[in-house]
Amino acid sequence: MSASALQQAQGFLDFVNESPTPYHVVSTVKNELKKHGFQELSERSNWAGKIKKNSKYFVTRNASSLIAFAVGGEYQPGNGFAMVGGHTDSPVLRIKPISKQSKEGYHQIGVEPYGGGIWHTWFDRDLSVAGRVFVNYPDTGKCVAKLVKINRPLLRIPTLAIHLTKDRYVKFEFNKETQFKPIAGLVNSSSSSSSSKPVEARDGCCKGEELTEEEFHSVKTTIERHNKELLDLISQELDIEPSQIEDFELVLYDTQPSCLGGMKNEFIFSPRLDNQVTCYSATEALVKSAADGKLAKSSGIQLISLFDHEEIGSLSAQGADSSFLPNVLERLTRLTANPQVDLTSELPSSYFLTTMAKSFMISSDMAHGVNPNYTENYEAYNCPHLNDGPVIKINANQRYVTNSAGIVLLKKIGNLSKVPLQLFVIRNDSPCGSTIGPMISAKLGVRTLDLGNPQLSMHSIRETCGSADIEKLVALFESYFENYSTLEDTISVDGVE
Repeated sequence: MSASALQQAQGFLDFVNESPTPYHVVSTVKNELKKHGFQELSERSNWAGKIKKNSKYFVTRNASSLIAFAVGGEYQPGNGFAMVGGHTDSPVLRIKPISKQSKEGYHQIGVEPYGGGIWHTWFDRDLSVAGRVFVNYPDTGKCVAKLVKINRPLLRIPTLAIHLTKDRYVKFEFNKETQFKPIAGLVNSSSSSSSSKPVEARDGCCKGEELTEEEFHSVKTTIERHNKELLDLISQELDIEPSQIEDFELVLYDTQPSCLGGMKNEFIFSPRLDNQVTCYSATEALVKSAADGKLAKSSGIQLISLFDHEEIGSLSAQGADSSFLPNVLERLTRLTANPQVDLTSELPSSYFLTTMAKSFMISSDMAHGVNPNYTENYEAYNCPHLNDGPVIKINANQRYVTNSAGIVLLKKIGNLSKVPLQLFVIRNDSPCGSTIGPMISAKLGVRTLDLGNPQLSMHSIRETCGSADIEKLVALFESYFENYSTLEDTISVDGVE
C-alpha cells in the first residue's frame, strides 16, 4: 500500500474512532470544515446576502445531519450542483427512556435495537456509552446539548455458556427483549432490589394516589429513570452534577478501536464502516476540491449531504426523506446570484427547477464485497473485491437508481481520476437493500447514481473493508466535484440541446 493510501486509511481510522454516534460524526465533520475555512450557517436565519461566490459553508439539523457546500467563483444562477449524499447513522443499541433494571444481583441497562443490525455480534463485546446529554444550567435557565463519550468498557451482553444450552450446535437465537440486556455492574449488598422487574413498575405511580407538589413530575426525573452509577459516570465526564441532566440520547458502542488488519495492512477492521466511509471520504474530497485556487475557477456548487436515520427508513425531520436538502437547495438557487444583484430579494423559483435538471447526486453507501466463505450468495459475474475500487450498484427494481447515463458519467470521472470502478447486482433469488438514492431522486427529480466501497460483514458490530479503497473513493469524489460542470454538458439524455 502506498504512503498516500496509508495516510488516507489512517485518517479514516481517526475519524471513526472519534465518532461513535451521528452527533459525533457531525461534530467531527464540522471541526474539519471549520479548519478549512467553511462558515457555519443556521436554518433559523435568513441567508440573503450571506452566500458569496468562491466561498464555503455548512449547516446542520438536529446536530445529527449536515449539509456543506462550496460556491464556485464563476457560479451563475441556474448552474448545476455536483452532490454526494450519505448517512451518519449505523445499527446500534440505544438506551431506553426508562433503563434502570436489576436481576440476580446485577445492574442491567434496558436497550432498544436501532436499525437492522447483526445483533448476535454484540454479545461478549466491551461496550460503553456515547451520545448527547441535555444539561440544565439553573443560573441561565437554559438547557444545552453536550456530547459525551466514555472511553472505557462499562457494559457487556454475556452469552450463555455452551455447557448450559440444550443443543450445543443449534443456531444461535435469543430474545431481544429478555436476553439482550447488557450488565453494568453488581448491585451492592445494601441494595434492597434484586428483582427482575424494572423499578418504574414497582413504585406505585399508577395506583391512583394523589401526589403532592413535591412528588409530581410530568415525566420522572432522569435520576429516577436510569442507573445512578451510570449517571455519575456521565456527570463526571461532563463535569456537572447528576441533577443537571435533564435528558439524553445515548447508545452503546464497541470500545475496541478501528484498526488496520491483514498481513500487509490491506484491511480495515472497524465498526460503522456503513456509512462513515462516505462521511469521511466526501468531507475530505469537498475540502480538497474547494481549495482556494480550485474553487475560484469553478462554475458550479459542490455539495455533500450527510443524513441521520437512513438505517430506519430516513423518514424524520433530519432524514434524507425530509425537507432538509430541498430547503437548502431552494435557498441557494434563489439567493446566490451575480454581485450586482440585490441578494435581499429572491430569484424566481424557475432557477431551482433549472438547477435540478442540470445537477447530479452520487448516493454513496457501502457495497457488498464478495465473502470467500459464502460465494454461493453472490451473483457469479458481479462480485466486487476489496481494494479494487468503488462499486456502482445497479438494481432493475430501482432499489438502487443507477442508470446508463450515470454510469457513463462515472466512467468519465473514473478515467480522469485513475480510479477503477466495479459493478454489483444482487442475485435474482435474494432481496435487495436500498439507499437514500431512490427517495432523493424522486423528491428532487435530480439524476442519481448509487455507489459505495465494498465491505464484508455489513451491519455487524465489527466490519471489514479494504484499506486502499479509502484513498480511491476520496480521489473519485474529488475529481467528480472538480469536473462535473464540464462533463455534465457532454452527456445528452433527453435529446434536447
